[in-house]
Amino acid sequence: MLIPSYNTGQLVLHTVAEARRVWRPVWVVVDGSTDGSGEALLDLARRDPQLSVIVLPANQGKGAAVLHGLRAATAAGYSHALVMDADGQHPAAKIPELMASAQANPDALILGRPIFDRTAPIERVLWRKMSNFWVHLETLCGGVGDSLFGFRVYPIAPLLAIMEHERWMRRFDFDAEAAVRLVWHGVRTINISVPVRYLSAEEGGVSHFRYVRDNLLLTWMHVRLVLEFLLRAPLLLVRRLRSSRR
Repeated sequence: MLIPSYNTGQLVLHTVAEARRVWRPVWVVVDGSTDGSGEALLDLARRDPQLSVIVLPANQGKGAAVLHGLRAATAAGYSHALVMDADGQHPAAKIPELMASAQANPDALILGRPIFDRTAPIERVLWRKMSNFWVHLETLCGGVGDSLFGFRVYPIAPLLAIMEHERWMRRFDFDAEAAVRLVWHGVRTINISVPVRYLSAEEGGVSHFRYVRDNLLLTWMHVRLVLEFLLRAPLLLVRRLRSSRR
């Protein structure tokens, strides 16, 4: 499994510890962090042979960090990668269930579908609904339960092929565009409900989401995807009709 991390402080150490209790190996890609978490993780990895840490010299974005991890995982012979955020939102207890689903369905994209509680910021939930609307359109309701939830198991080969070909998908736009493009390439989806908890500042919660910057990035992403969807729509519609007849 793969955890991209940028300036998440002690939270990433807690996330890694929780993940290691239920799974191995765990890889962390430190995306140019300046908070000392990279050094702490490297020290932890020296004492844990099932933990690997990749340290990038400068911050490149979540998608870029995942791409570095996917390349390393491919070189090591892995076929799938569970991606999990470092900020404590994703419950490690759900890792075995997602992994079991991927093992039973190796051709599928296993998507966590978030169940929010009262800690979820209302503005984040509303923007997520808007992004989900566009993803449902771009995939002709292709089964993406939530476009922005980053707790997923990816089949590495098709995702890596897509990312090596595309210049985008390197920052916050990664999660949504990865799901759309995998559906376009015929990868089926399986959604698994996952409880989510946003940590408060008092609990050490960290968010690098910037409402203006990242929403502009998502808007530009959906403009690109909708324009490309218009070209792909006939093929997607034919595929959908064929699958419905089976």
